[in-house]
Amino acid sequence: MAAPATAGGAPAQDQIDPRRLITFLLMVLGMFMAILDIQIVSASLPEIQAGLAASGDEIQWIQTSYLIAEVIMIPLSGYLSRMLSTRWVFTISAGGFTLMSLLCGLSTSIGEMILWRSLQGFLGGAMIPTVFACAYTIFPRSKMHIVSPMIGLVATLAPTIGPTLGGYLTEFLSWHWLFFINIIPGIIVTVAAFTLIDFDKPDLSLLNKFDWWGFLGLALFLGAMEYVLEEGAGDDWFADHVIVIMTAVMVVGGFLFFWRAFTADEPIVRLDAFADRNFAMGSLFSFGLGIGLYGLIYIFPVYLSAVRGYNSLQIGETMMVSGIAMFLTAPIAGRFSQTSDPRIMMGIGFVMFSLSCWMMTGLTEDWDYWEIFVPQILRGVSLMLCMVPVSNIALGMLPPDKVKNASGLFNLTRNLGGAVGLALINTILTNRQDFHFARLAEGVSVTSDAAQKAIGMLEQAYSTLGDAAHTAALSTITSMAKLQAVVMSLSDIFLILAILFLSLGGLLFFVDKPAAGGGGGDAH
Repeated sequence: MAAPATAGGAPAQDQIDPRRLITFLLMVLGMFMAILDIQIVSASLPEIQAGLAASGDEIQWIQTSYLIAEVIMIPLSGYLSRMLSTRWVFTISAGGFTLMSLLCGLSTSIGEMILWRSLQGFLGGAMIPTVFACAYTIFPRSKMHIVSPMIGLVATLAPTIGPTLGGYLTEFLSWHWLFFINIIPGIIVTVAAFTLIDFDKPDLSLLNKFDWWGFLGLALFLGAMEYVLEEGAGDDWFADHVIVIMTAVMVVGGFLFFWRAFTADEPIVRLDAFADRNFAMGSLFSFGLGIGLYGLIYIFPVYLSAVRGYNSLQIGETMMVSGIAMFLTAPIAGRFSQTSDPRIMMGIGFVMFSLSCWMMTGLTEDWDYWEIFVPQILRGVSLMLCMVPVSNIALGMLPPDKVKNASGLFNLTRNLGGAVGLALINTILTNRQDFHFARLAEGVSVTSDAAQKAIGMLEQAYSTLGDAAHTAALSTITSMAKLQAVVMSLSDIFLILAILFLSLGGLLFFVDKPAAGGGGGDAH
């Protein structure tokens, strides 16, 4: 199993310690739960809404509260890991996430659910960057081709299968099991973290240096930004006074955070990792992958439900194709990362993702499972080909003392990419639907012979309605036009994503080639 020793390293240092590998795999399970919970409830919100007697506005906060809390914790996790040690941070994170999952499942009101859900996101958020950091600090860099596919697979597969798994659990058990499913694996991960993690020592002196003003700025900046991005499109952006207020909070919080980041003796988030060009470019790629990953997880169900009329279970089964493709591609991506230039690997992934989106630009209202089958396979394969090397490019050449903090920033960019992407997609969908509907309405004017003929045929079909037949015919024509406008606007989104990922491929020329051994540089 051992590979030849790297330059300057003894063969013994090039082995993977079985105990550490088992510990790491259990940590990856914790990360899987935390990422899965972003999407697992998305397909089952109507059932939760009915169970908690919540309004349509209130139910969205089940998602928003989790995302806001998680996005605050992710960059903070690096400081906490240095202060308390990886062992205690991961134990508290996994244990707290598990307890909050139990309380979410037992909630009897929307207020309770939002409270426990936000704490679940905050506590669980530390597991995600901690796993990435450990991958680059506890294993030899020559073994990253084994480790990288694990975290790459989880980062892409968990949100992809979330709606599918959520649909099955809600259909065959109840919505409570969306949360109860975390309890047993959560207990296992918590016990394993406490008993097995011994990677580093705490530095409790950092507790006295904790920058509370910096933390306040971070919470206001990222929390308000996440709210604006999540709610802005639905509330017509700055036409809504709450969005205006939250944007002001974001600006103030951002000023406070960046001021403390550059002036505090021990800032809670160090930004010096961005001075490394590969980390900066890797974070940019992670941001783009967040747009693609979460954007397509969102717009495929929009098409399948709004146009095809699928229920949540059918949507999950249709989208499972991408998850299977990711799973099967993971070992291949790991092998490629060992033998090939990660820039070439990412380039192939970006081109394949762009091609999958380009194939979807021909979308019609009649497309079904088999029409979107190949694009979904290409999407799954391409995301794995990108996710494995992107972490190597971003984190693989950093010195170990910078990895913990940089991992939080790196993972934050993927989440922010998803939030920004969804906000832009929703805004573009709304604007393009209005545009396409207006153009279609022009073509279906009362002076159009084709329109008159269609209305006449529909009036005959609705003749039993008497005087209301003409109104019913116009209503049907309007509905058909609106449906076409939805399909055409979705095609526009796919075209934009295709162009975006081709552009990301072009940026690879600005990336330095990482050292051999899975893309990592010498950490010793």
